[in-house]
Amino acid sequence: MSPTRIRRADAAVAADMQRQLDCDRDDHCAIDSPLLDAAHQAISDSTPDQPVHVVTLLNDSEAAMVARLNLIRAAQRSIDVQTYIWDQDDAGQLVLNELIKAARRGVKVRILADQLFSFGDPVLLERLATVNQNLEVRLYNPTFHEAQTSVVEFSASIVCCFMTFNQRMHNKLLLVDDAIGITGGRNYQDRYFDWDNDFDYVDRDVMVGGPAARDMATSFETFWNHKRSTPLTHLRDVNRYLLDSVHPGPLPEPRYAHPERVARVVEEAADDAWIDDVLVSDTLRTGRVDYFSDLPAKTDEPGKRSAHEFTTHLMRMVGAAQHEVVLQTPYLVMSDRAKAIFERLHQGTSPPRIVVSTNSLASTDAFAVYALSYKHRKRYLKDYGFEIYEMKPHAVGPAEDNADAAADEGPEPSVQGGKQVHRRVGTERGLLGSRGSARRNRPAPLTTPGRRFGLHAKSIVVDDDFAMVGSHNFDPRSDHYNTEAGVIVYDARFASELRDSILRDTQPENAWVIAPRQQSSLSMAIGDISASLPIFDLWPYRYATSYDLKAGCTPMRPSDPAFLSCYTPVGDFPDVDVSPKLIYTRLITAFGAGVQGVL
Repeated sequence: MSPTRIRRADAAVAADMQRQLDCDRDDHCAIDSPLLDAAHQAISDSTPDQPVHVVTLLNDSEAAMVARLNLIRAAQRSIDVQTYIWDQDDAGQLVLNELIKAARRGVKVRILADQLFSFGDPVLLERLATVNQNLEVRLYNPTFHEAQTSVVEFSASIVCCFMTFNQRMHNKLLLVDDAIGITGGRNYQDRYFDWDNDFDYVDRDVMVGGPAARDMATSFETFWNHKRSTPLTHLRDVNRYLLDSVHPGPLPEPRYAHPERVARVVEEAADDAWIDDVLVSDTLRTGRVDYFSDLPAKTDEPGKRSAHEFTTHLMRMVGAAQHEVVLQTPYLVMSDRAKAIFERLHQGTSPPRIVVSTNSLASTDAFAVYALSYKHRKRYLKDYGFEIYEMKPHAVGPAEDNADAAADEGPEPSVQGGKQVHRRVGTERGLLGSRGSARRNRPAPLTTPGRRFGLHAKSIVVDDDFAMVGSHNFDPRSDHYNTEAGVIVYDARFASELRDSILRDTQPENAWVIAPRQQSSLSMAIGDISASLPIFDLWPYRYATSYDLKAGCTPMRPSDPAFLSCYTPVGDFPDVDVSPKLIYTRLITAFGAGVQGVL
């Protein structure tokens, strides 16, 4: 963009900017919030040597949305939002609308979103540029300095400038008044809040109030002022619209596909009794909490230790494990550094137990990544001692979590694993789920019908003492390309709560167990040779396969001598129908080892 065009667009924005406020009070008409009040109290009670924090684990998707809405409405000074995906479905529209309302009552609102999967509509961004003087939006690392990336531009970026294009901002943060923040795995899209009727993510956030919020503010400021964080007037397509003589008019009111569920969470966000019962009652008051974030554009300075700050702390935390590591990641593709750590732990005199909760091919929408996880199963089981549990697409636990919220919408009972489950249907039956970028990542077709769930949470518990919730997938992309962020909580109570949450997802009604296949020594030898090949890894009988618990049996670990008497093999890709994605998975397993770091 030429400086002249940018100056002209800045002048156009200044001329059309809305400056009228809806509130003239000093507190900008903020609502009372026990969440924000507890954060301010923690800051007041803290000393440099003895910090005090309030911490709330946000496993439930509805609570995660309500907490965000409540904090946005309670903000008196500032709201900073950082995210990887911002879609224009119900979840994305709702949060954006609440932020605009906060700006119109006088709160300074800044939104920093990674460009690739956020706000792909230049007309919307043109309107946001002038919606209110207190709202500012920037896009991180825009492809060819445009808000909207076409297929041709996407391909061209891979060819011409791969390292720059491939480095994405994967951080997620909502920070209010520099006092309390929410970070974790959720983006602003229906799937992350159980609002997609076809496919939803099992995800997790953590809400932290106290001194750690200052580190969140420092991190956000670093990203906001980085050269890759691009103001709207600097984007070619948005700039053209801003300088066009014909403008689309003011931003219209949101049009929700399912207004009944939006109304429900809006009501709950203003209900003190609901907030106390669901959020405040689960809040822990604790001491040390650390927020870590990689530096923006960490691929520019790969040798700079601070650029990989969050990754470094994660590895150090896991490497110090004494008796147990409980890891949950949607993508079980280990970085070289992670492999070395787990191999060293497994070879120790008293190796810790390593429990891994991850996706199956039936539950993931990233089948190419799953193919490489599938290729290296033997290494994970034998060299690292992993106990691997892959999520079932119709996991009972997530469905039960949604049963209460669905009750007001006309629940329809179904039976899975001997339990009655309620799925959210009623007025939503037959309607489309989320729109936009969710449509780009379709999971493989299944042999069974019904709403499915896929794992997206990224969390680690070490030795029941401390735990991490964040955006880091523990894979090569998170290590080397994407910037990541998260919270480490040094509290045994929080670690126990998080551990229980992860282990619930490994229970038989929610996951298949990955264990060695019963096969001849010849077949195993051929499989070992095939798996060692970077290409032409074509042998179909892998070292391990999926197992399901037999009726009447008690769950047990794969190392238990009685395991095979209580578990039955269900195939390498249970519940996945024959489809191109199944074929692609096999092909990537056979020929795709070289792209592991990129995936």
